[in-house]
Amino acid sequence: MNPLLSTEPFPAFDRVLPEHVAPAITRLLADGRALIQRLTAPETHASWKDFAAPLHEGLERLAWAWGVVGHLHSVQDVPVWRDAYNALLPEVSRFYSEMGQNLALFEKYKALRDSAGFERLNCAQRRIVENEIRDFRLSGAELADADKPRFAVIMEELSTLAAKFSENLLDATNAFVEVITEEKDLSGLPPEVLRAAREAAQSDGLPGWKFTLRAPSYLPVMQYADNRDLRHRLYRAHATRAAEFADAGGKPEWDNAPLMTRMLELRAEEAALLGYRNFAEVSLAPKMADSPAEALAFLRDMASRAKPFAERDMRELRAFAAEKLGLERLEAWDLAYASEKLLQARYAFSEQEVRPYFTEPRVIAGLFHVVERLYGVTIKPDAAPVWHKSVRFYRVENARGESIGALCLDLYARAEKCGGAWMDSLVSRYRKSDGTLQTPVACLACNFSPPLGDKPATFTHDEVQTLFHEAGHGLHHLLTQREELGVSGIDGVEWDAVELPSQFMENFCWEWTVLKEMTAHVDSGEPLPRALFDKMYAARNFQSGMATVRQLEFALFDMLLHSAFDPRKDCVQTVLDAARKEVAVFFPPAWQRFPNGFSHIFGGGYAAGYYSYKWAEVLSADAYAAFEETGNPLDAATGRRFLDEILTQGGARPALESFKAFRGRTPKIDALLRHSGMITA
Repeated sequence: MNPLLSTEPFPAFDRVLPEHVAPAITRLLADGRALIQRLTAPETHASWKDFAAPLHEGLERLAWAWGVVGHLHSVQDVPVWRDAYNALLPEVSRFYSEMGQNLALFEKYKALRDSAGFERLNCAQRRIVENEIRDFRLSGAELADADKPRFAVIMEELSTLAAKFSENLLDATNAFVEVITEEKDLSGLPPEVLRAAREAAQSDGLPGWKFTLRAPSYLPVMQYADNRDLRHRLYRAHATRAAEFADAGGKPEWDNAPLMTRMLELRAEEAALLGYRNFAEVSLAPKMADSPAEALAFLRDMASRAKPFAERDMRELRAFAAEKLGLERLEAWDLAYASEKLLQARYAFSEQEVRPYFTEPRVIAGLFHVVERLYGVTIKPDAAPVWHKSVRFYRVENARGESIGALCLDLYARAEKCGGAWMDSLVSRYRKSDGTLQTPVACLACNFSPPLGDKPATFTHDEVQTLFHEAGHGLHHLLTQREELGVSGIDGVEWDAVELPSQFMENFCWEWTVLKEMTAHVDSGEPLPRALFDKMYAARNFQSGMATVRQLEFALFDMLLHSAFDPRKDCVQTVLDAARKEVAVFFPPAWQRFPNGFSHIFGGGYAAGYYSYKWAEVLSADAYAAFEETGNPLDAATGRRFLDEILTQGGARPALESFKAFRGRTPKIDALLRHSGMITA
């Protein structure tokens, strides 16, 4: 039996093979088209029971199966899986494009909304219907018949280009290898980094130490290596990935520049067909921000508050680099290194000093403890078929011992795994037509260094925050109480609010009462000393101004690119230069090709939406302030309110309503500025 056609909710990852993809997805596409034809027949009543519910439930099998394929493509992007995914991607894109333009479906939803039974639906069901009508309009349902084929071609091509963008970036990242054979060239690198590089070289039959552009290898070199030439070589390779340069092992066919231009042309054409002035307006239609002007005003207001602090940070860094490090001219490959030296000089603190205390077993136990204290659930180890031997599986139970969901952890970097960190919603919660409840499954995927020898893996504090961040997304998906597909978990949540639970969780990584219970030195087993925590906390807002304007630079670039840019006449790099001129305090070399690796907006779903990280950061900081006001970061009563008003609601109501229900008012920016150390006396 083809495991992608299984009716079991949890995928049989140990049995899913690339050759299963084409027959399963082809059959499910045909089943989906037949279902739509049946439900749009005149005799089908435009009610929730007869039309909307069976449509959602019937199409869930396709969404589930294609989600499994997409997940496996991202965690094991080897040629056979890449080919299997890419072969069906145009077909799947075409199906959803056809569905979005299906006037018969559109008319059924409008008839349901206008019926007497609409007001008798619960709030989640009404929200789904309204969202569907909005999305049909954004999918071209109201286009003239002559325009619909072109719109479908645009959607299909955009999907293909986004997949190719990510593949080019992964291939370019994996192509670069730096092998160092003289230990003297590795001065400054922490012992565990050297051990990992040595093991990487030995596994490939190479002498010395092997370094790559994957984060666990690349970032420590930029932060700790005294060898400036080594930093320069790796920075150059990283900054020119998937670009026109071939000096770092790149290939012309991996250059993402033509793909970016084509995607921007297609997005502009999509917007014009839909009657919008630019793609940013299309992107913002289902988000909290009302217009590109509102989002830009928010970003520029944040920049005006942060830039003075960023300028101060940069002045201090330049002065220190010149006086203490002999770096009269600070280059892009010096920034992380000089910043680390300044951090150590100012606070007598280094990330590598605390890393041995963040052992994987204790960090995972600490994360689960926070979740259990706040939300009254229990997370227990369990077994299930997974896609890699290092992946672990857990069952989530409520206070009555009932299973309410499951969690997979895929924490380690692998050559065939996409970079970065993300949450995949493998299974969604919903009540089936036969009355049974399907419970959700989430996967947290990261790219941390694996264990070395017989010792557990250790994480930097930044990596611990990353894990908590992705866990926030996972909790949003797992703890929902909504039982309708389309609004359960993160589904239906406005894109610029979906980061609220994830950024909220990061705050617990700065609480002593939390950290002291989730640390154990990898050698001695001793917990993190309070004195070392105090140093870490004192350094919390080190260069926060620079970090803030860096994110604002990305967000401003994204919004300007999709609201005030003509891809037929202008250059992507000039837009980035303009954004930097507004907010940046440091300018990288002209050969840097940041856009070519900006997968959030070209390979993911953040086009004209990257501002949402800062937008949601305002919400999350203000939400966490409610816990600070109690004097107890793990206050169960406040945790219960956050669960009831934010996490369980999913997308069943507007995010702003959920926030106001929790906080009792609209969000304020004060908490974010205070947490970032950017409130002047």
